[in-house]
Amino acid sequence: MAKTPRPSEDKGIYHAPWEKAFDKVITPFEEFIHSQTTSGLLLMLTAVIALLFANSAYSFLYEQMQHIEIGLHIGSWSLENTLHHWINDGLMALFFFVVGLELKREILVGELANPRNATLPIIAAVGGMVVPALIYFAINPEGDASRGWGIPMATDIAFALGAIALLASRVPKSLITFLVALAIVDDLGAIIVIALFYTENLSMGWLITSGIFFAMLLMLNLAGVRKITPYFIISILLWYAMFESGIHATLAGVLGAFSVPARPKYDPSLFSKHVRETIDHFDDSLDEGQSILTNDKLRGIVHSLESGALQVQAPLQRLEHAWHLPVAYMVIPIFALFNAGIPLNMDNLGQTLAQPVTLGVILGLVLGKVLGIAGCCWIAIHFGIGQLPAGTRFVQIIGVSLLAGIGFTMSIFIAELGFTHQPELLIMAKTGILFASLIAGVTGFIWLFIAGNKNS
Repeated sequence: MAKTPRPSEDKGIYHAPWEKAFDKVITPFEEFIHSQTTSGLLLMLTAVIALLFANSAYSFLYEQMQHIEIGLHIGSWSLENTLHHWINDGLMALFFFVVGLELKREILVGELANPRNATLPIIAAVGGMVVPALIYFAINPEGDASRGWGIPMATDIAFALGAIALLASRVPKSLITFLVALAIVDDLGAIIVIALFYTENLSMGWLITSGIFFAMLLMLNLAGVRKITPYFIISILLWYAMFESGIHATLAGVLGAFSVPARPKYDPSLFSKHVRETIDHFDDSLDEGQSILTNDKLRGIVHSLESGALQVQAPLQRLEHAWHLPVAYMVIPIFALFNAGIPLNMDNLGQTLAQPVTLGVILGLVLGKVLGIAGCCWIAIHFGIGQLPAGTRFVQIIGVSLLAGIGFTMSIFIAELGFTHQPELLIMAKTGILFASLIAGVTGFIWLFIAGNKNS
């Protein structure tokens, strides 16, 4: 019996042992879901490490690590901050940049581009922001604690998608799409809240400078500039101007993302024609047995194909693809490592959980999200304003509402802004976020598991 050749022995093809895993063509949405799922698991692991570190005998090292001073000095000019602030103000700008790219894509060509499909997620997201904020504010109506009303508004898309992806065989794909759209609108709401309500002292001079830099980015877009470098340089200047203006500097990431061109250079049909002509040149230049390393003409043709493949993609697509994984696998876990380390005193844990700030966050995220999302969806469907995603049942919308109570990344970020100068309130808020996210994640998973239908 003839031996069947292994993939690594196929004529003219070399396969590394793991390489075939990359041969499958997946859609950008499938890639997004996969990366968010993995990111959620990594985020969970990092949060656990941070908690263990902050509650171990080496907690003093964790505290010292937060306050390491890092600065940039050029002549008389200097920019200096703690490592914790560099991560929250600088590194997280990349996170907001990717969020901005996702928002722009969804608005232009995604679920939010079709009014019929977008209505219900938008209504659900608004309800899921307003009701939690009202619940928190009802419990903390005055004083420094009232500044935390924005904390329970947020949904952590990585954690929520990570949980629902584990139920992929029991929930329809349209339900996952609904959660993605809802979470992205939620992110937009959080961005607006941060910009309007979590800004301290404003410097009008730097604010005008920020506007000038943003106008320059828009002019590049209108002029048809597709090179990434000019956008990158001006976005850095925009970040610094916003840093000095008093508005949180990470919002520069969103503005930079919104200025990135969404139109490719080549039309797909033109690209197809270009590829066919280039392949013909490739075949004409091909010598049997000759390596591409020794054939300069072949090498040039391959570079031409590579350039064309880039030009048929919009800069928006290319940047989202390039930055999504670094942000999901590096930026967010680093943020969690430096922000999720909450000292938990088990003797006083019950007292901490009974504090108004902690209760406001927990009830806002767990109860508020369900009432806001599921309640607004029910009203919208009842009055014919929106419709359930194809193949889903309302009971599954309730499960998604529970998962949306996983606040974590954005909630911690807002807590850091709201309670910068109140460390005790910050610990209460973070404790509430951790417990609420745990409750929401577990109950949402169990709910959808029971409600799920394997035949969906």
